[in-house]
Amino acid sequence: MQPYQILLLIAGYFGVLILISYLTGRGGSNAEFFKANRQSPWYLVAFGMIGASLSGVTFISIPGTVETQAFSYFQVVLGYTVGYAVIGLVLLPLYYRMNLTSIYTYLENRFGQYSYKTGASFFLLSRVVGSSFRLFLVANVLQLIVFDAMGVPFYITVSITILLIWLYTFKSGINTIVWTDTLQTLFMLLALGITIVVISEDLNFSPFNIIGYLSESEFSKMFFFEDWRTRDYFFKQFISGAFIAIVMTGLDQDMMQKNLTCRNLKDAQKNMFWFTMVLTVVNFFFLALGVLLTDYAEINGITERKDDLFPAIATSGELGLGVAILFILGLIAAAYSSADSALTALTTSFSIDILDIEKKYSEEKQVNIRKLIHVLISVLLILVMLIFKYAIADKSVINKLFEFAGYTYGPLLGLYTYGLFTKWNVKDKLVPVVAILSPILSYIISINSLVWFGFEFGFFILILNGLLTFLGLILVRSKHH
Repeated sequence: MQPYQILLLIAGYFGVLILISYLTGRGGSNAEFFKANRQSPWYLVAFGMIGASLSGVTFISIPGTVETQAFSYFQVVLGYTVGYAVIGLVLLPLYYRMNLTSIYTYLENRFGQYSYKTGASFFLLSRVVGSSFRLFLVANVLQLIVFDAMGVPFYITVSITILLIWLYTFKSGINTIVWTDTLQTLFMLLALGITIVVISEDLNFSPFNIIGYLSESEFSKMFFFEDWRTRDYFFKQFISGAFIAIVMTGLDQDMMQKNLTCRNLKDAQKNMFWFTMVLTVVNFFFLALGVLLTDYAEINGITERKDDLFPAIATSGELGLGVAILFILGLIAAAYSSADSALTALTTSFSIDILDIEKKYSEEKQVNIRKLIHVLISVLLILVMLIFKYAIADKSVINKLFEFAGYTYGPLLGLYTYGLFTKWNVKDKLVPVVAILSPILSYIISINSLVWFGFEFGFFILILNGLLTFLGLILVRSKHH
């Protein structure tokens, strides 16, 4: 595809999103922005959450992992199903019973102001770094295939990107996103499905026989029980997957904000059940696509591997213009369906958790403050992406920064586990100290674990982080129940 064709595609895509925003965002109240007036159909929320869960990083990276890691990632996905069950049966009833707008308000009711602000701050830090990084990777792809050829500098690319997201979210926030995420998920799944069909035909087998094709592939090994010390060991991946789902969905304002727009708890639980089923199937087919792409590359002498594999094949033109168009649409959809909801969730959390606007200001003043915060968070995301691009040249350092975002969920895991499963209170002022020390200790243990224990933590670091936070909270528990 020519750069101008891709640009027209992007312009048309965002035109549709802005039209949806206009049709769904005529009120502009905080109740609409934060909760969609609790009127979202559960099936739209479930479908839209697929796109928000599978970011642009996932869209590109999962197929690229197959050559070196086979289907081992699916062990994590199976663990997700347990985590989502915990969310539906334990966390959602709690959030609906307390009628929460921000899920971190629970920490204030359970422990106090310091715990509340600590939980919200860790979410904000994690989402700013994680969302900026995901957007940076996709903006970088668009820069290489479109904007470099047009002489547009990177800072203009990311500024326009964020401006477009701001345009269709600034008025009604989550009320609009429930609908735009549904459209974006549809584009992403169309890209996945049609690419599988086209490559299957090129490899001379029916896409309806994909299971048979996979069973004969050396890259389709799914379960790893051989060595408990490796990162791919089944129980390590499965248990980690369960905890990752709990913290990165159930304890994440971004993902829970969508669930809390459902009409009632029953609808929210129905949404979580179907979301779990569909997400599991979608992840399986992304891994299946990885097998097909790897075989296709080997047969056709394509040298790109890992994250470059899917973009190189899809945009080469060898599979037809339709696949190239759907890949671009799928990539944009996967990136922006997570970015737009993150921008809205960051605005919600900062407005309610940090500034306490619901407690301090009139409705009219709340709306004005929320709009200002929405602009400031947008500018912050732009600045962080520019730091990734210009201040941190070493890509391995960028990867470590992205991994660091995972450490911020450990304290949330420890705080909620302590709050839900013990009756003890804590010395509230000491909670920030515990929450800061736990990730630091986890990182020190992680980088030395192979030497000290002959054991790689991998995703298990989240559980260690949560455990250290939990133990730290026991140390600072209060005598008052």
